[in-house]
Amino acid sequence: MPSYRLQSTIVTGLAFLVCLAAAGISASAQATPPPQTSSSAPQTTEQQLADLKERLAALEKTVADPTPTISAERTKKSAPFQGDWTWMNSNGRVVDSPMSTKYFTPEFRADTNYTWNHNHPTDDSMGGSTETFRSDEFQLEQLSFGGDLRLDNVRGRFLTMFGEWATTTPRNDASYNRGQWDLADAYRYVSEAWGGYHFDKMHGINVDAGIFVSYIGLFSYYNADNWAYQPSYVSSNTPWFFTGLRLQFFPTDKLKIEPWIINGWQTYARPNSKPGLGGQILWRPKPWLDLVFNNYGVGEDALGLPYRHRLHTDDSIEVKYYDNKNKYIDKAAFTVTADAGCEYGLDGSGPPNMNVACHGNPKAPASSGGGQSFKQDFLGWMAYDRTWWDKDKYALTLGGGMMTNPGRYLTLLPPINGATAFTGSPYFTENPGDQAHAWDMTVTYDYMPSQYITFRTESGYRHSSVPYWTGRGGITPPGGNNGSPGTYACSTGASSGVGWSPGGAGIVAAEAACGGPVGQTSAVWFPSLVKDQFVVTEAILVRF
Repeated sequence: MPSYRLQSTIVTGLAFLVCLAAAGISASAQATPPPQTSSSAPQTTEQQLADLKERLAALEKTVADPTPTISAERTKKSAPFQGDWTWMNSNGRVVDSPMSTKYFTPEFRADTNYTWNHNHPTDDSMGGSTETFRSDEFQLEQLSFGGDLRLDNVRGRFLTMFGEWATTTPRNDASYNRGQWDLADAYRYVSEAWGGYHFDKMHGINVDAGIFVSYIGLFSYYNADNWAYQPSYVSSNTPWFFTGLRLQFFPTDKLKIEPWIINGWQTYARPNSKPGLGGQILWRPKPWLDLVFNNYGVGEDALGLPYRHRLHTDDSIEVKYYDNKNKYIDKAAFTVTADAGCEYGLDGSGPPNMNVACHGNPKAPASSGGGQSFKQDFLGWMAYDRTWWDKDKYALTLGGGMMTNPGRYLTLLPPINGATAFTGSPYFTENPGDQAHAWDMTVTYDYMPSQYITFRTESGYRHSSVPYWTGRGGITPPGGNNGSPGTYACSTGASSGVGWSPGGAGIVAAEAACGGPVGQTSAVWFPSLVKDQFVVTEAILVRF
């Protein structure tokens, strides 16, 4: 938009031209009177001046460009969460956007890693992670582009999802198999896509609908924004995204209250008949303190089990306890996150021993078929400490966590023979009563020559109470995936056509189906699963 000085110069110049024109018209009128016509009267000097002034006013209005600059984040009161929050885990370090325009702020992300796995699986396949999927190879995990759009108070955001995530993220959602249309493919290449409206009330009110990030588990969906590459179990086993509606209320410039009405727990669709409800409270009372509280409930998130409900609470604190830009070691901060949740309800359609409860192992009522109800819960925590030096060019992060998850209802399913959340696997069952206890720790070193790139080296050790991580023999049957991950595979690689059954009956039937002698398992293929995993990951993370 031209400046006031430029506008004044233009107006003055046009006025000068008007005066010259007027003088010329006056002299011409005195020297040679215009010819008279019968159809119209001649235009007087005053009329000509009035016409020029009218044109001048129109030109001046055009030059002034009265189009208002209204951002979707604009409020009459102070904007929320002002200040520098780039020190936080999950917030990201980018503060400048040179390519941003009035209506659009573009965003590009590229995440490439090379992960060395001490177990050296023969098929290079890894499981139990939402960040590292194959070993001893260069892998493009994420390639995303999109950005934030705004026009008046209308707002929106989209970010694509190419790379490994286009396969590894949808496979953890079973809901798309309920009903018609292939939602997994429809949303496969989208990590965020929503539109909404900003109301200029309080310090801002936003209404958005679509696919948006959840932040349950503190870590961001995107590795470039985090202190570590492989987060602990609290983050890996909790949602990265929600599909539905969110409201954001900012009563003050330090507080956000955000209710959710969503399809379910990281689901594209409703697994059963009820949606999930939840919300977030984010409070930043000081520039060195961040408190976030997430809660989820009501949702029926076990596909085909409409009487089973889920509850979950996730609470985090982030503290910057040292900040001195004049020192070589210039910054230090820590985070602590605690999670607790459970599933409860009667299984009105399956075996009696599928009933679950939040506390103890109570007896199920006769109306549900009797039998025992199994305790099914999730308890976990994680903590990280990060130190920066040389003007934030380098950083070192130490951290880890633990979890216990009886029933395994949040434990990531290993992709044995191509298994997904929908197919399940007879080799790693997720039945009530199945136990899962694990802990991990990581050391992460970052070199950050620019706010737009991070060179990361990370070492991590993870332990499970049951065989879980991929061992030397791999998790792929001979000849490759046979297309039947829900059944036992024969040693030839073919499917036995037999799935899991209580008491080992499935194994016996599979042995017979594969042509082996009864009581032995030589004819049945088994994946190589171990209790320990040590990996080293090198990654280049780009975001601008």
